[in-house]
Amino acid sequence: MHTLAAKFLISAPHLDSCPALEVPEFAFIGRSNVGKSSLLNMLAGVKALAKVSATPGHTQLINFFTVGPTWTLVDLPGYGYALKARTERDRFQQMIAGYLCGRASLNCVFVLIDSRHEPQTIDLEFVGWLLGERVPFALVFSKADKVGPGRVQANIELFQAKIAPWCEELPRVFITSAETRAGRPELLAFIRERVASAAAGE
Repeated sequence: MHTLAAKFLISAPHLDSCPALEVPEFAFIGRSNVGKSSLLNMLAGVKALAKVSATPGHTQLINFFTVGPTWTLVDLPGYGYALKARTERDRFQQMIAGYLCGRASLNCVFVLIDSRHEPQTIDLEFVGWLLGERVPFALVFSKADKVGPGRVQANIELFQAKIAPWCEELPRVFITSAETRAGRPELLAFIRERVASAAAGE
């Protein structure tokens, strides 16, 4: 497996400290314990690029990683901090919303969904919010190695059925596993296509 030239750039505790970048950014987000850090490490081909924690909600900053000279990977705080105080959750939510709605260099958001489960309210609400704000996004169904492919596909179809009334066109779907590296070629190809389109001014 080839590795990406991914390097840590900065951890931003608030929007004002986010770096000014001119290359497309691809952000990853999901509810706590969805396997985001493991997926980012798999995608980059670097074992410890993003820190994996057993504690849900570990990522509390906006983490930027440069990937060569052409694009940036962004690790966003997860949504749904059940163990945190309400004021702290509100701060995270405001920071995430501000980044997603106001970041000019943001090209696409990858929303991680645990493929082992039927649609969860928190995921549906977040996707509905993205659609309402017209934020470009794709769905990444993680941990696909943990259950059979039939169940994964059934849960994906259930999720698509829930959001279909809200959108003109269903978002792109990727099925992934950090353990088996499933979905990595498809994700990277999709990112490279969008980087090329951005460079061409499309």
